[in-house]
Amino acid sequence: MTTFSESQAPPPKPSGSPTADERQWALLAHLSGIIASALGGLAFLGPLIVWLIKKDQSAFVADQAKEALNFQIAVTIALFISFAIGMATCVGIILVPIVAIGALVFAIIAAIESNKGVAYRYPYTIRLVK
Repeated sequence: MTTFSESQAPPPKPSGSPTADERQWALLAHLSGIIASALGGLAFLGPLIVWLIKKDQSAFVADQAKEALNFQIAVTIALFISFAIGMATCVGIILVPIVAIGALVFAIIAAIESNKGVAYRYPYTIRLVK
């Protein structure tokens, strides 16, 4: 039989349904991207911080924070590309608000669903953090 010290404890196994605290942290993971964007960009920092804090404590929160982190990284890349295209053509000027509004809508939908205890998956995202 193997014993684990405090620093080597295995991550908790997912239970049937997430607790209210887990749902609240998952909601925060999704909304933190919006908050970070409004405060000056780098929208991926909010979900990254939630993931780093809670990844060993809750499988549900870790999953939702990784999903939000991947989505915010994809949105950041899309915004940089749209902005770069906008510097060369007028198409980018149209793409930037479309990407921003889409990111806002999907983040709100994800926050609502995760607050219900549903493991939400963003469409149109790159899953870099696994």
